[in-house]
Formats: sequence, C-alpha cells, structure tokens
Amino acid sequence: MFEKIVLSSDHGGFSLKETVKDFLINKNFEVEDVGCNSLDPVDYPDFAKILSDKLKVNKNAGGILFCGTGIGISMAANRFKHIRAALCTSVEMASKSRKHNDANVLALGGRILGEDLALNIVEEFLKTDFEAGRHSLRVNKI
Repeated sequence: MFEKIVLSSDHGGFSLKETVKDFLINKNFEVEDVGCNSLDPVDYPDFAKILSDKLKVNKNAGGILFCGTGIGISMAANRFKHIRAALCTSVEMASKSRKHNDANVLALGGRILGEDLALNIVEEFLKTDFEAGRHSLRVNKI
C-alpha cells in the first residue's frame, strides 16, 4: 500500500485528475497534487517529471498521471529509472499492473475514460499488492 498518492496532469487530464483527487480525499488517502491547475495548455513531459521527482524522494509513494489519452504522459514518465507507469483502460489491467509488474504509477486518459470506470481502475490499482515471486525476476530486468 502506498503511503501517499501524488497526482499530476496536463490540461487534457485536468478534469479527471480533479475527480480522482476528490475521490481519494473522500477515501482518506494522503494526496499531493503537483499540477497542472487549470485547462490552460501545458506540456505533459514537464508534469511527468514533477511527479517522478516526488517519487524519487518518497519511495513509499505512488502516483497517478493524467493526459488526454494517458499515452504521452506514461511514455514521458517511464523514461525515469525508478518509475514503472502503467497505462490502464480496464480494472483487469490495473490489477495485473500491480500484481505482476509492481507498477508504482497509474496513467489514465482524461478524454477516453468515463469517470466511473476511471474511479474503479484507481480503486483496483491502489488496493492491489505486488505478488513478487517469479514476477520479481522480470521486474528487476526492467
């Protein structure tokens, strides 16, 4: 379980980030929102880096990234060695990303996911633990 959840988005993911933030606060998670803070256009690689920097300092934190599709921001985040960002579009993907890949960052697309599905994905991601075992060998190769 993550001790803190860091949220970051570009303008395309801003609205979904705000919805997820409210959801997490209502579930009593410790949340840190590192931006963006409006629908004004920004560059997703900048916000992936801000989240990455936070997780480098706090290795017990997890992250959730948002952009229009989740693709760009997940690619930008995965360039950092300590990040294992998983773009998930289903609850099953969220579960497997944690169980098998020890993902520490979830990426979501604000323009492609409905709120209910996104919240179900977030909930599954946060409640699922890494199974380790044979999966640790593979994760260590990443």
